[in-house]
Amino acid sequence: MPTVIERINLLGLDFAALADLVGQWGDKPFRARQLERWIHRHGVDSFDEMTDLARDLRDQLAHRCFISAPEVLTEQRSTDGTRKWLFDVGRNNAIETVFIPEDDRGTLCISSQAGCTVGCPFCSTGYQGFNRNLTTAEIVGQLWYARRAVEADGGGARTGRGQAALDRPISNVVFMGMGEPLLNYQQVLGALRLMVDDNAYGLSRRRVTVSTSGVVPMIDRLASDCPVALAVSLHAPNDALRDRLVPLNRKYPLAELLAACNRYLQHAPRDFITFEYVMLDGVNDSDELAEGLVEISTRVRCKFNLIPFNPFPQSGLKRSPSGRIRQFAQRLMDAGVVTTVRKTRGDDIAAACGQLAGNVKDRTRIAQRLPDRARVDRDLERV
Repeated sequence: MPTVIERINLLGLDFAALADLVGQWGDKPFRARQLERWIHRHGVDSFDEMTDLARDLRDQLAHRCFISAPEVLTEQRSTDGTRKWLFDVGRNNAIETVFIPEDDRGTLCISSQAGCTVGCPFCSTGYQGFNRNLTTAEIVGQLWYARRAVEADGGGARTGRGQAALDRPISNVVFMGMGEPLLNYQQVLGALRLMVDDNAYGLSRRRVTVSTSGVVPMIDRLASDCPVALAVSLHAPNDALRDRLVPLNRKYPLAELLAACNRYLQHAPRDFITFEYVMLDGVNDSDELAEGLVEISTRVRCKFNLIPFNPFPQSGLKRSPSGRIRQFAQRLMDAGVVTTVRKTRGDDIAAACGQLAGNVKDRTRIAQRLPDRARVDRDLERV
């Protein structure tokens, strides 16, 4: 029987891996740089278009490799310009990716897992359960596809603020979609290295943000391996409440998390950590809890990003009233803490923060282990 060759998706290979690949065929490392530019900078998916590569190398690549993002199942567009894609990642799993256009930037929110194991009760992804980690090719494929799609429409970021103009459709990438990025560390690290590689996407480390619910050992590894902007899903200023809102806190409590944030700041491209704080009516929006955040700000150089909760049926939770959010934010700002309130975008297509769900063939039964609404209410009343 003829030997079956397993073809390689080049979207998942960084420079070192590409150099090793072409080296096996007798080519020099500079060919890997050329490949990177064709694939990521120019968005090419045909080896025939790579005209500065020798024909023999192009033939070898076509025989052994391919360039392909996950298949798009659906695309939705919000009235505010936000776009959401549902990508097929196989075996009845699909993940969601969101593009948010603004005047001075184009932000892509990408997923790192098919589902999530953290199980925060205010996030719809957790109720989908968990199937598997995404590969580097599947993570980078979201950016590769989205940039081509946005460029085709002539959209994205075209202006700069205080610096040279950003002549690129996607200027910022945030790992804030489905999944906990630091629980898929190696594949996410491979994607990050491509995103900041000048021969690939050339994004500033300040413009790539990893959001984590607090995987302390991996925060330390990221600081060493590829420090980018770090956002931490905080959502509560004390362990009693955070144990219920962010179950990972039971393994890595606040004291350990804040210490890891301070260690990260020694390497970070920004001089602060962004703490994300979803505003839940009657749960974590009291003046007393705002004072708890002020105390945290004295321990870690940080800014707070308050996120109006985006409801979904399973949660049973409610968004804090706009007046309460303003008062909460003002209390922080009066104490000298940099505070922003995230503008809700794409909620009419369920593309807003906390609403991404996709389709997940749950193999962990985590969704069934999420607390029912009545029990969550009772637990929160005791905090």
